[in-house]
Amino acid sequence: MKGAARKPVSALRAPGVGGGLDFETLWQALPQPTMLLDDEDRFRAVNPAAELFLSMSSAVLAGRRLAEFLPPGSRVGVLTAEVRRGALSIAEYDMDLHWLDHPPRIVDALAAATPEREGWLILQLHPRSIAGKMDRSLAHRGAARSISGLAAALAHEIRNPLAGISGAAQLLEMGSEPAEAELAQLIQEEARRIRALVDRMENFTDLRPLTRKAVNLHQVLDLTRRAAEAGFGRGVKFVLDFDPSLPAAPGDSDQLVQVFQNLVKNAVEAAGPSGAITLKTSYRAGLRLTGRDGRSRESLPLEICVIDDGPGVPEDLAPHVFEPFVTSKGAGVGLGLALVSKIVADHGGLIECDSRPGRTIFRVLLPVWTEGDAA
Repeated sequence: MKGAARKPVSALRAPGVGGGLDFETLWQALPQPTMLLDDEDRFRAVNPAAELFLSMSSAVLAGRRLAEFLPPGSRVGVLTAEVRRGALSIAEYDMDLHWLDHPPRIVDALAAATPEREGWLILQLHPRSIAGKMDRSLAHRGAARSISGLAAALAHEIRNPLAGISGAAQLLEMGSEPAEAELAQLIQEEARRIRALVDRMENFTDLRPLTRKAVNLHQVLDLTRRAAEAGFGRGVKFVLDFDPSLPAAPGDSDQLVQVFQNLVKNAVEAAGPSGAITLKTSYRAGLRLTGRDGRSRESLPLEICVIDDGPGVPEDLAPHVFEPFVTSKGAGVGLGLALVSKIVADHGGLIECDSRPGRTIFRVLLPVWTEGDAA
């Protein structure tokens, strides 16, 4: 952060380096965000790269505890604790870093003990590019596409015998004593449940190329809100925070309605009838991805957030919420968010989840419509 006051690190000296090289110079020149923590996890020094990455000056951070900026159970805290238990250094890759109100960011993190001061340690972050997020999104889309083959097989191999089972159970119920009739009804109910699961899985079988048109995202969100208020979200408070200058996105409006209806339904279920749901849009300039050819670039500046004030996603599920068959709902099968991830990826976008108790954000990033997107 240009012009920010920096806490001196002159007390540190690079091992094995004589007076010919100033460690302060090396510290300032490190390209990775790097922090020095004392034995109580208080900031004693941060380099300029860390100031820029965290959007906070060293003067603001100096003397404050790391835990003030992290949610409970953060993996960063686990890393520092492992070093204090005796590990010389420990690293973790593809970590979701949650820092105050910043969107979650994927980083590789390294924590290492300092040889000169017992209990002190160096914490270094290696931010992953948006390409890493895209790789994760493509992995989710690949998993969703693999389900499509299974869904097609299920539809063909299960529907016909399932109809026979259901029909036979109906006939048994008609001429049965009450106890047997109850069992026949149970068979029919379970057959309906299996048929509904097959129907939901069939949503993954549409592999046709996406028809792209200019989509007004505010119209999509308004339609989603009105449908929710008339049905599953009746009584829930909706807050709209729209950027009026938001440009159109390329895509299929029906599929995008499906995305946001699913996200809003999840938010309503999490927040409960007395909760609040915020729908927010904004333009984030500068978020760009280098193409595979090394020259072309794709930009994802359109940000759409669905925010609820519910209890949050369980910590053990948070990294896997977009994977098929992952759910915290007792009656759920975990296909809704996997389908959402697939549709967003098909639109060339990304979806992220940032959750803590009392505030969960599902953040969708999409490109801007250009005339070349017409298909």
